[in-house]
Amino acid sequence: MPVANRMRAYSANSSFIRKMFEEGNRLAAIHGRENVYDFSLGNPDVAPPASVLESLSRHAASMNHGYMPNAGYPAVRAKVAEYASRLYEVELDASGILMTCGAGGALNVILKALLDEGSEVITIAPYFAEYRFYIENHGGRMVTVKAGADFLPDVAAIQAALTGRTRAIIINSPNNPSGRIYPAGTLKALAEIIAERPDIAVIADEPYRRLVYDGLSVPSVLKHIPNSLVATSASKELSLPGQRIGFIALSPAIGERDELMDALIMANRILGFVNAPALMQLVLADCIADCVDVGIYDARRKAMCQVMDAAGLKYAEPEGAFYLFVAAPKGDDLGFCQALVEERILAVPGTGFGYPGYIRFAYCYDEQTIRNAAAGLKRAVAKF
Repeated sequence: MPVANRMRAYSANSSFIRKMFEEGNRLAAIHGRENVYDFSLGNPDVAPPASVLESLSRHAASMNHGYMPNAGYPAVRAKVAEYASRLYEVELDASGILMTCGAGGALNVILKALLDEGSEVITIAPYFAEYRFYIENHGGRMVTVKAGADFLPDVAAIQAALTGRTRAIIINSPNNPSGRIYPAGTLKALAEIIAERPDIAVIADEPYRRLVYDGLSVPSVLKHIPNSLVATSASKELSLPGQRIGFIALSPAIGERDELMDALIMANRILGFVNAPALMQLVLADCIADCVDVGIYDARRKAMCQVMDAAGLKYAEPEGAFYLFVAAPKGDDLGFCQALVEERILAVPGTGFGYPGYIRFAYCYDEQTIRNAAAGLKRAVAKF
């Protein structure tokens, strides 16, 4: 059966993350899982909070598993709005919340609602590798602007990249893969450069918002940028990536808000999501203020930094999420990733995030696995 040309190209150039994850599975089949150090995939291994498991059990046996409005259960939307009002420091109600199939589903819904054929979406490198697919799904064109040396957005460069076809800017903080948190000053500067462009939305992709360290917090995009939307999920904060539950929150100041929400609801429906998973909506409403123990990830962050320090590797100091973005020896991220594979260590080249010369290590793996990789990492550096 003929496959669409675009999908054939996508398959041939599929995500580096998935490629390295599959390589890890191949090596594990040969050497045993315990002898492979796979830091390729951001797949949380920390158990969900007990409150989540209790809520799952309680609702599963007693709820109606039928359809609900495409935007989600009204009571759930209201509960999420109440929580999000505190989190984002703006006044939200149920009419500004759409329940979604995770953050990935949320981003696709937003882009479907906003983009016409040929619309441009600015992303900031390093960026989440799936953004290009999401944008092109809906007829858009991704325009990449490289972050500054500190891995923070270069607002002047973003402003220079704006054209009459620009419809959105996607930001991701805490950032995957750098772990940087975008400060309030950066958000205010972004608001200034689009102040006269009501046709441009800032889309904040925030599944790691509460996975932050050293007493830091993530400034509110909805507070600082009037024309903004947040796409988020429970995948990381509640350790539920396979359950696909998230939501979209609209800034109360966004232009043509009701028409936009109508478009989002329609997109949620016609993309085939129909509605967010019924059971997980109820669980999220119960547990939205809960979070996994961030201290576990912090201990792993420190262990990973120690391993990199011992190998003489430099990296961006991670402030949030669970990734370390490490400078590749000789600036050769592809070559060094291959050298790591020879030591049965799996990481993802920065090329896959639009930022060659760096390598992403995920530290959502147990601390002993991280420390056991130290000797092989040193050997890879020495040989390279």
